[in-house]
Amino acid sequence: MPNRATNGGGAGPPPQLRPGHDAAWLGVPVVSWALYDLANTVFSMNITTLYLPQWLLEVGGGDGVWGYVNSFAALLLLLTAPVLSALSDQAGRRLPFLLVCTAACVGLTALLGTWGVAATLGLYVGANYFFNAGLIFYDATLPVVSTPENRGRVGGFGIGIGYLGSFTGVLTGILLLDSLGYVGVFRVTALLFALFAVPIFIFVREPAVGRRLRLTLDLPRRAFRQARDTFVHVRRYPGLARFLVGRVFYADAANTVIIMLVFYLRGDLGMSTGTTDLLMMVAITGAVAGGLVTGRIVDRIGPKRTLMGVLGLWVVGLSAAIAVSVLDLPAALFWAIAPLIGVALGGTWTADRPWMLELSPPDRVGEFYGLYGLVGRFAAVLGPALWALIADTLGFGRPAALASLIVLIGIAAWILSGVPDRPREAAL
Repeated sequence: MPNRATNGGGAGPPPQLRPGHDAAWLGVPVVSWALYDLANTVFSMNITTLYLPQWLLEVGGGDGVWGYVNSFAALLLLLTAPVLSALSDQAGRRLPFLLVCTAACVGLTALLGTWGVAATLGLYVGANYFFNAGLIFYDATLPVVSTPENRGRVGGFGIGIGYLGSFTGVLTGILLLDSLGYVGVFRVTALLFALFAVPIFIFVREPAVGRRLRLTLDLPRRAFRQARDTFVHVRRYPGLARFLVGRVFYADAANTVIIMLVFYLRGDLGMSTGTTDLLMMVAITGAVAGGLVTGRIVDRIGPKRTLMGVLGLWVVGLSAAIAVSVLDLPAALFWAIAPLIGVALGGTWTADRPWMLELSPPDRVGEFYGLYGLVGRFAAVLGPALWALIADTLGFGRPAALASLIVLIGIAAWILSGVPDRPREAAL
């Protein structure tokens, strides 16, 4: 599912999208930029969410190894993201770094399933790392293809195209899995990623910079010092700090559902690959609807009340999912549960970003959005490992792992209940 945190900094408007020409915002550069969102969402759906987990189940793997592997990949990104961001800012350009990350991810994805389980998981760690590292550079290119006047529309267009990538990924599996097998689907996914990524490198032009990149040994130290300074600054805004702590818990739950739900559907409910694919399509449709409806609700009642309602929806959806297994209810109930979880997922990202924006002082939006992304990466480390620990290592099973996500959401709701709506109320 698409999830973008835009970078408030970066280069100014490019020649093709000048202020005052806002009516022509949807041109070739914007479409090319958005197609990269489609490309990486095909990877996310097919590799992280749907088909690589199912391949792992069929070759004898399980929740434990998948959860820990995803947490390890997320930890690598968490430790290096500040350096990557600093490298990007120092160079003044993002597309060359994005090209390297894309090529590495595509190449590693094409090799998945070639040499057995251990090698495939190692390749996946690399592919997942470069996929997410690429997003750091990709998100920072939004100012290159937009102006302040149309940035919201351009970003929203990218998110919409990203959902199309989710459908594309699932349809690829539905049409080709029987004839090509999982390894064939992995290779087609790599090809689709490459094809849809090409336009951004051809039609998007970054403004020329008058400096050369100089790599110095103190770059990592300066990058982490900047991250530390941001943490110090955010403490001056207790409401914002509390929001970010709460975000760790609900983002943890949401990201874990994306990565681990297939194991529950296939392992506990005994669903076939085909049924799982169709349920995923239904969930994606729910996410699209959830994003659209939640956006309107945010405009009417504000992001705080909206997000609290969305968290309640998560509790209902996850509780129903647990009941199907624990109470031995018909698995067909998931045709109603899947869109409900999809609505909650789409609504989560639609409501939390405006709240973050309202809590951030205008002169520090870019800096604090970097911290917002860092919090999300931290949550990605914890969630899959927690599922693996509960379901596999401790042997409590998948319903217990799902129940732990409800606990996380409850903690998030308790923390967020004390967060104000406005920055003037959040500042010391």
